[in-house]
Amino acid sequence: SDHGESLGENNLYLHGMPYAIAPDHQKHIPMIWWLSDDILAWRGLAKTCIRAQKEQALTHDHISHSVLELLDVSTSAYVDARDLFEPCESNQHLPHKK
Repeated sequence: SDHGESLGENNLYLHGMPYAIAPDHQKHIPMIWWLSDDILAWRGLAKTCIRAQKEQALTHDHISHSVLELLDVSTSAYVDARDLFEPCESNQHLPHKK
């Protein structure tokens, strides 16, 4: 999700209020990633490194770049600074890492 929704808290029933007046639960949304052991091995990702990333301040911009990298999609749109997994990757032999 890129934003939360007010479902009656403080009598607010709103979806995506303007940022300046939105309550925190519409601006700070948890993100959950589940990666199989096979994906971790294929991408050379260390679980401990990924867990260490959990306190990073991220935006929805990080999602697409992280998914592109996970799926080994090579595109000029990819920005490694927006890839949550890039610091944790040890498989530098992948074609786009050369």
